Amino acid sequence: MNYRHAFHAGNFADVFKHTILIGLLEALKSKQKPFSYMDTHAGRGRYLLDDAEATRTAEAADGVQRLLTATRLPTLVHVYVNLVRSLNAGRDEIVEYPGSPLIASLLMREEDRGVLCELHAEDCMALKAALRGDARFAIHERDGYGAMNALLPPKVRRGLVLIDPPFEAQDGEFRVIEKALADAAKRWASGTYAVWYPIKLRQQVQPFHRWLTSSGFCKVLVTELLLHPDNSALRLNGCGMAIINPPWKFERQLEELLPSLQTLLGQGRYGQHRLEWLVHG
Repeated sequence: MNYRHAFHAGNFADVFKHTILIGLLEALKSKQKPFSYMDTHAGRGRYLLDDAEATRTAEAADGVQRLLTATRLPTLVHVYVNLVRSLNAGRDEIVEYPGSPLIASLLMREEDRGVLCELHAEDCMALKAALRGDARFAIHERDGYGAMNALLPPKVRRGLVLIDPPFEAQDGEFRVIEKALADAAKRWASGTYAVWYPIKLRQQVQPFHRWLTSSGFCKVLVTELLLHPDNSALRLNGCGMAIINPPWKFERQLEELLPSLQTLLGQGRYGQHRLEWLVHG
């Protein structure tokens, strides 16, 4: 996919991913105890929708921009839109867009802690600049999968790991994710893991779902948003999130969220969404 996120900031996949991330973080905040947050492929943290990379694709026009004038939004979308607007206070239009680390920073409390990993040197430098002075976060220029192996379990045992790779290895990325999750489960079986993945061809995703089903995890919830039929390798037809050990009754929030996203972000009559327990122990 050769996926540099600056070209795709604020697109439909970001809306999907970031609204779910907000729900997961808010669920962790529902208890007074602190939590930990790890982002294995953190990116720059902050993106400009008017720079050359973003304007070249203009994908935000069919993503976050569609939500700005929408009404009667589900709770998670409403929070998401407000967070984006808060970064653009005083502007007539949305210029700055938050990546996952910045969204986490806006939601996390003083006692919560984050570990952010970004292998690309230029992006890691930008990430450090975006979160400069925020002592809650440790930022590492390193491979996120290696960080999972080295840094889990976290000192604060409640928490979330977001795995959001660029999928440059295509099908091979799923195999790397499977190994990372299997190793992580040996050290931190109670953690929540959220894995974002692209959908082009359904047959590329099915082996990953089969692995999750037989992985030994007690609870695995899968949610997907498709804008086009999943039968072409030439475009991003949709995306999904596999959530291991989701918060209690989290599926109810997704039941409200997904139909709304399908309506708000749809690009034709083939849009659909999916919510399924692969494992529900």
